[in-house]
Amino acid sequence: MANNDDHSSKNQHSPNSVFESSATFRMALSQLESVATLLKIDLGILQRLSVPKRAMIVSVPVRMDDGSTQVFNGYRVQHSLTSGPSKGGLRYHHKVDLGEVAALSMWMSWKCGIMNLPFGGAKGGINCDPASLSMGEKERLTRRFTEEVLSIIGPRMDVMAPDMGTDEQTMAWIMDTYSMKVGYACPEIVTGKPIELGGCLGRREATGRGVTVCILEALKELGIKPSNATAVVQGFGNVGAITCNELAINGIKVIAISDRYGAIHDPKGIDIAALQEFVSKGNMLKDFPKASPINPEEMLMLNCTVLVPAALERVIHLENAPHLKCKILAEAANGPTTPEADEIINNSDIYVIPDILCNAGGVTVSYFEWVQDIQQLLWSEEQVNSKLYELMINAFRRVRSLALEKKISMRLAALSLGVEKIAREKIKRGLFP
Repeated sequence: MANNDDHSSKNQHSPNSVFESSATFRMALSQLESVATLLKIDLGILQRLSVPKRAMIVSVPVRMDDGSTQVFNGYRVQHSLTSGPSKGGLRYHHKVDLGEVAALSMWMSWKCGIMNLPFGGAKGGINCDPASLSMGEKERLTRRFTEEVLSIIGPRMDVMAPDMGTDEQTMAWIMDTYSMKVGYACPEIVTGKPIELGGCLGRREATGRGVTVCILEALKELGIKPSNATAVVQGFGNVGAITCNELAINGIKVIAISDRYGAIHDPKGIDIAALQEFVSKGNMLKDFPKASPINPEEMLMLNCTVLVPAALERVIHLENAPHLKCKILAEAANGPTTPEADEIINNSDIYVIPDILCNAGGVTVSYFEWVQDIQQLLWSEEQVNSKLYELMINAFRRVRSLALEKKISMRLAALSLGVEKIAREKIKRGLFP
């Protein structure tokens, strides 16, 4: 590893230099290097794992509703194609950049490795504020982006899915655009699409359900009854909202929730069903009348059993990590904890369920959807949930077993399983030519 560091510092024109201006990518790379040291990965394989296989930056010109033209920056990064087609979400967010997308694609590779899925990792994004776009503008943006990346996507090349700022409708537009180009309906080009177009029952709820499965397993290990547990959830998008609902169904009291506009708190427990109904009518979460407002940063440091960051990256950092008062940190978001915060948490009694395990339910059910579309055979929601539970429990126990056996953190154990699988496959396949 020391030799690799020396080489990297001298090679100013290495492919990685394109991405390393991003703190999120440097964080992902740091995690990989820590695993490489533990696993003693071959230097050549490490260098291949450190650099995305393919990255595309595109300009996406869109005619706006007022007749003007606006050009957005779009990205699609495929970290690995070793295990099969690359797989990963497409996000619309005003802070999206190439480095962030590259990091997320790397984490997706490890996630697919942990779950033993025949995918490599990918991620995409468009730098925009989806809340400021009309439905027509979003459709034109999505269709033009699909056209721009057409040469690198396909059911056996790269399969997209919803992420932050995108949804089932976004995937429907991508499917239609791709299908028009190839001349036939091709539902397997995306996952997370509407049921009517070949979507999978239970896909929308899959990530939140997987998060809850992991939390319940951790509670069981710690000897805490769900009815005695409390949770704080940062984020009330698809993942955060479903997680809140699943936690409530299992008897866990959700005492605080936040979104990008504010946070609410009720030590007696928030009525999740009432909150979802309130928000569905166009109201702001922070205005929910049955809970009190709280500072979103202070919310993360509330005394609780489970803290669930389900929003953006790097929200648990050097400043707030020493003040966390949770027993379990369940990372429903990608990369919510910085390496500096990780060191602090590793020296505490907090039980960490790392992101690449905790939120793997989404890509797992995306795999189910892809298989169903290829086979033209629809599964029942009961079958989907049963298989999701089976794979999540199996992955959780494998990670936990390795962590205890090697006396390493859950994050390092999860990364080890994911990285080792892909490294082994690269060795077996060799290097062409």
